[in-house]
Amino acid sequence: MVDNQGRVQIVVDGVTGVGKSSLVQILAEHLKLKAYNEVFEDKNQLLHKFFYDRARWAFPMQINFLTNRYKQYREASCLYQAIMDRSIYSDAIFARMYLEDGYLTKEEFAVYHNLLQSMLADLMPPRLMVRLKVDANEAICRIHKRGRADELEVERAYWERLNRCYDATYENYSGGHLLTVDVTCLDFVNNQQDRNRLLDQIITAYYETKA
Repeated sequence: MVDNQGRVQIVVDGVTGVGKSSLVQILAEHLKLKAYNEVFEDKNQLLHKFFYDRARWAFPMQINFLTNRYKQYREASCLYQAIMDRSIYSDAIFARMYLEDGYLTKEEFAVYHNLLQSMLADLMPPRLMVRLKVDANEAICRIHKRGRADELEVERAYWERLNRCYDATYENYSGGHLLTVDVTCLDFVNNQQDRNRLLDQIITAYYETKA
């Protein structure tokens, strides 16, 4: 297990489009932390292929993302000054959803789960997990505003289901300190008042974990 002195400080998590990357950059500036954006090393375009043939590509895509997230989290853990945009700790949300939807077989999920547990045994959860909660309508609106081609092709039901899976997962989070903030009605990127309100909550929670 990574030594306690090498612990990742904050992970910001939430559904696609919620604003994780923007918040990570804002917090990194305020707290003098090194920002790690979500890893998208995908030379074989597995994510793109998945959205067009989910049962064929779910397993290799998920294993690829898991491996990259593990390597990134270990690297970030060694700094003691890292803040991350999503991490290995929410990887299973997608895998469980794909199992339930029939994109992963039971055998494939068992292989994935075995690998995940082996990786997690070598890691320490972040000092603070910040989960940005948003309702499905707002999440979809933000996805469309961002305008990434693959995401725009995805049906509404997929995003609604992902949102429900996030809710279910974080109701049972046991990795340590968790702060859940509903940002459905907050524009913390463009509205300074909203940003200050959100920063106050997160920074207070962060320093409480260090008390």
